[in-house]
Amino acid sequence: MQIMSNQQDYMYNFEVTTLAGHKSWVRSVVFSPNRKTVASASEDKTVKLWDTASGELIHTLTGHTNQVWSAVFSPDGKTVASASDDRTVKLWDATSGKLINTLTGHTDSVLYVIFSLNGQIVASNSRDYTIKLWDVNTGNLVNTFIYGYENLVSDWISLPLCKIVASTASGATVKLWDVHTSELIHTLTGHTDTVGSAVFSPDFKMVASTSNDKTVKLWDATSGKLINTLTGHTGEVWDVIFSQDGKTVASASSDKTVKLWDATSGRLINTLTGHTESVWSVIFSLDSRIVASTSNDKTIKLWDAKSSELIDTLTGLRYSNINVIFSPDGKTIASSCRDYTVRLWAN
Repeated sequence: MQIMSNQQDYMYNFEVTTLAGHKSWVRSVVFSPNRKTVASASEDKTVKLWDTASGELIHTLTGHTNQVWSAVFSPDGKTVASASDDRTVKLWDATSGKLINTLTGHTDSVLYVIFSLNGQIVASNSRDYTIKLWDVNTGNLVNTFIYGYENLVSDWISLPLCKIVASTASGATVKLWDVHTSELIHTLTGHTDTVGSAVFSPDFKMVASTSNDKTVKLWDATSGKLINTLTGHTGEVWDVIFSQDGKTVASASSDKTVKLWDATSGRLINTLTGHTESVWSVIFSLDSRIVASTSNDKTIKLWDAKSSELIDTLTGLRYSNINVIFSPDGKTIASSCRDYTVRLWAN
């Protein structure tokens, strides 16, 4: 995707490549840091690695004995971690596709996995109500956090700050934990209904949380104090994200809209309308210029983050459960849903 810097004009000529090979729902899709590889995790118990340029299958990572919920690359792109209903996390060599290690200890499904920013620690969260931290090199368990609620959504803060944020789908709070001591640092209270998601700002100074109470709250990550409550949505807020430059917050809601907010003042910048059903997720391109939103209306919409104008609507998706991500260079969008495929939308 090329953005013309001196005029409000966008040059698009999307070529859609469909990556077919999974035998069940593709639960997540992610690019490697160098954009050359796409990893997809599926209910068919596998992770597949694809060549971004050609769309060809590179490796099928087999070994899980139940559906795989998510997969992620390490920051250096050398390792893939996967989380599964079989209660394990597996680490794979991204080049050879060989299994490096199987991390066991969870007593229920592992839903999400993420690397620390230096790539030395893997964090996993599970339906056993715990987050576990693992040493990537040894596979040893480093620490366990017991959070006591289902469907935890975790986001990783940089190792110098040594915190994890956890929000639950069973409560109205967000919790911040010290990674090394397992101590609860702050419980962020103020939402009046279920918290759906939480995310750190790029500079790790703020936490944004969404809730069924129709609000987004911005918190100081160090003190735990509430900074702003963003009101204006007329339905549950499902997702929130900061732009990569940290200046803007985008929120997605069941009211069929995306809202853009000033991250410093909390002021509403604009409301992006056009979806005809609930908006489930929202994401910025890495240059902060484009916002992508996914909806129950089976479309992906691309918006100009500055002007709030609709750039394009990506159609042809058969189902509404859509995962979407930008490649690191912003030139390709990957999407997956229940039709067993991954689509690469390249300009």
